[in-house]
Amino acid sequence: MIRTKHTLAAAVVVSAALALTACGGEAPASDLSSVKIMAPFLEAQPPTADGAVQKKLEEVTGKDINITWTPNASYEDKMNITLASSDIPHVLVVQGKTPGFVKNAEAGAFWDLTDKLKDYPNLKTTFPEVQQNASINGKVYGVYRGRNPIRAAVMFRQDWLDKLGLKAPETVEDLYKVAKAFTEQDPDGNGQNDTYGITIPKWGALGTNSPYDMIETWYGAGNRWTERDGKLVPSFETDEFLEADRFIKKMVDEKLINPDFATYDSTKWNEPFFNGKGGMIIDVDSRVSVLINLFKQANPNDFQNKVGFVGSLKGPDGELHAHPTDGYSGFLAIPKASVKTEADLKNVLSFLDKLNSKDAAILLNNGIEGVNFTVEDGLAATIKPETPEGKTVNTDIKSFAQLGTNVTGNNFYPVKQASEYEQKVFDDRTAIMAEDLKSAVYNPAAAFVSPTYVAKGAQLDNIVADARIKYLAGQLDEQGLKDAIKLWNTSGGDKVKEEINKLWQENKK
Repeated sequence: MIRTKHTLAAAVVVSAALALTACGGEAPASDLSSVKIMAPFLEAQPPTADGAVQKKLEEVTGKDINITWTPNASYEDKMNITLASSDIPHVLVVQGKTPGFVKNAEAGAFWDLTDKLKDYPNLKTTFPEVQQNASINGKVYGVYRGRNPIRAAVMFRQDWLDKLGLKAPETVEDLYKVAKAFTEQDPDGNGQNDTYGITIPKWGALGTNSPYDMIETWYGAGNRWTERDGKLVPSFETDEFLEADRFIKKMVDEKLINPDFATYDSTKWNEPFFNGKGGMIIDVDSRVSVLINLFKQANPNDFQNKVGFVGSLKGPDGELHAHPTDGYSGFLAIPKASVKTEADLKNVLSFLDKLNSKDAAILLNNGIEGVNFTVEDGLAATIKPETPEGKTVNTDIKSFAQLGTNVTGNNFYPVKQASEYEQKVFDDRTAIMAEDLKSAVYNPAAAFVSPTYVAKGAQLDNIVADARIKYLAGQLDEQGLKDAIKLWNTSGGDKVKEEINKLWQENKK
């Protein structure tokens, strides 16, 4: 018999529930002088137990640490198998609100930390919106792993902008004007009509921080869900969603966007920008540094004036509706099968509190001062030439960073950039994202788990996502897009909205 992830998840719930009831108070207390952790590793090989980073982390936390490192590609399957076994860690890295984890949490397999984290200074978040997003129907079942919530950016060929005497876009209308100029005014000066304004790769899914999602948020459609007349509705049911897609389609029709946008390989997204064919990219701001590095590799003496960028753009209403992510990437959860008592739980939470201290954050993200980095003007400067010890630490922290939570912000050193120009770019990116955070439009339904959506969400969303791409490509008219939205509702979407709104109202009480 083939066991799918769903059947395995169901088995996990049953076995976890049995473990909770069968063990009762008869099982011996966990030996929490040593903390067992399960976490993914992203490098070719996992860190070793006797490595310098782990030894230093044990010093910082005051605990012996036993980490089961698991390849990232197979992590979810291994996590489910582990939860169904008799050897369950005290702390488990959970990479997202998968159906299996949600079922386990709601069945009582993990500690509810909703009212407990406030007692630990390094676990009491300074980003309550993100903690709410990471919750399951308002209950917190893990210490979320914080990620910068604001990352939306528009990158453009600065040299083209300068040549045409244009200013960096501030509004969606500016975006259109720059895209039109980049397409029609020969920005590369080769006398040929061979450029276009914006490059977009194949990216149809809803709510995945795509260029489409960002523009729809900038137009005021909300972020995946939005409140209208006292109810939560999907963003695609708003007038602003249609207005935004009309705007995108206008640019497609005028050939301001690469004509193969519906099929273009995302792994080649940088190429038109670098090769002088596409003038703008709408994506996360970290791509700015990737693009700059391409020009630097090509010509180290002339790369400083090629890439410009701004953050989110103001919509037609003149307001800035900045597009954020949910602000987290999974969480550290505590299974009840291995941490059986409140006393043991406090012991583990004290450990996690130290794991999110400044010393630990620096270790997990920067490494060991004097071995792989030094501090210069408050920045972490990589020690060169790299020693064997430094190389090992640099490799290990890429995996150990998976244990960082950063719920009170990034308490480690920013990395010193390679040149003054690149440092200024990094500082400007940081400042722009911090300013946009003030206008972040979070998904108000991010915390809520609709049973119908868990069962049918992917199929439902594909109805609208497929229609959106076909509409933008001219294969479907606007009525066809509206009909797809109606089909989403009649195929189960109405039930999703009912369940989401019920959870939303209950959470407000």
